[in-house]
Amino acid sequence: MEQEKQNNAQHFLDLIQKSRRGKFKIYIGMSAGVGKTFRMLQEAHTLLKNGIDVKIGYIETHNRKETHELLAGLPVIPRRTIFYKGKQLEEMDVQAIINLRPEVVIVDELAHTNIQGSKNEKRWQDVLEILEAGINVISAVNIQHIESLNQDVKRITNVDVQERVPDNVLRIADEVVNIDLTSDELISRLKEGKIYTEDKILTALNNFFKSDQILQLRELALKEVASQVVRKVEKEIPQNIALRHEKLLACISSNDKTAKNVIRKTARLASYYNSEWYVLYVETPKESSDTIALDKQRYLINNFKLATELGAEVIKVKDKNITEAMLEVVKQKQITTVCIGKPHFNLFKVILSTTIFNRLLNNLSLSNIDLVILS
Repeated sequence: MEQEKQNNAQHFLDLIQKSRRGKFKIYIGMSAGVGKTFRMLQEAHTLLKNGIDVKIGYIETHNRKETHELLAGLPVIPRRTIFYKGKQLEEMDVQAIINLRPEVVIVDELAHTNIQGSKNEKRWQDVLEILEAGINVISAVNIQHIESLNQDVKRITNVDVQERVPDNVLRIADEVVNIDLTSDELISRLKEGKIYTEDKILTALNNFFKSDQILQLRELALKEVASQVVRKVEKEIPQNIALRHEKLLACISSNDKTAKNVIRKTARLASYYNSEWYVLYVETPKESSDTIALDKQRYLINNFKLATELGAEVIKVKDKNITEAMLEVVKQKQITTVCIGKPHFNLFKVILSTTIFNRLLNNLSLSNIDLVILS
């Protein structure tokens, strides 16, 4: 009874805190040049005409004429000047925004990495701070900057995007809007000089702005926004709870590459099902803190950080029997789906000859729990 009272009180406190937090709107697009910044500035003008106190916290027009012209008449909060490695650079002034307390602030380039020495490492962290202060934020990001899509984007474009935004940031958004163009329209804008200067157009056409790549990135963007809509419907319409019972468990080892893939792909599944999910690492005696190699320790720390940023609860247990530890966590957390990486050797041989793997399969099967082997 006492626990129930505490839970009810915490729920009400969460509602209060959420109501105090600023509203968050994100414009998302398949690539640079689709018109995210343009649309944000258009919206800022509309809000201003309707008597809303809206200010520009940070905008990047990339010297695009049409976009730059839209800045006229909009109040801009001056940027903060920072000297770094002998150069004078500018960053968004988060404290100035919080002190001025506009009703709405426009913040471009959500995935941006702040200059070393800034309070926050990433701009999305700045945005969270502004939201916590009760200020509404409109921001923008390209689909290739979403953390869990990193490997998909690399496969499509052959580019490993370094500036990334955790999926959790999109999850807390009150509204996610896709700015969509066909690949032909986007390429036409590029050729007309509306995205990059003339000296960069040919390079862009031969690299990122290829029709097949644009189509694949467009698909990713459309799917992402569609899944955001599904989550919003499920959250706001309690009757539609069919997918809420899913609970996912990603089991990782100290192998850096495999673990990252498992974490990202499980994050995507959890996002699709709008479900709770966990990341489990079983520390065996041979991987204790006294014996594990330093590089593996760093990999684990980075993977735990990645999992947390993507919305997982990290579970670390010590056990000499990995299967037993996994099954215990599955039982405790009422897991419905276990996700593991593809074994480094022939799966058929594993199933036939490994009693440990057989036991895991049998136990999960008897408990009506799915096992997903991620490539």
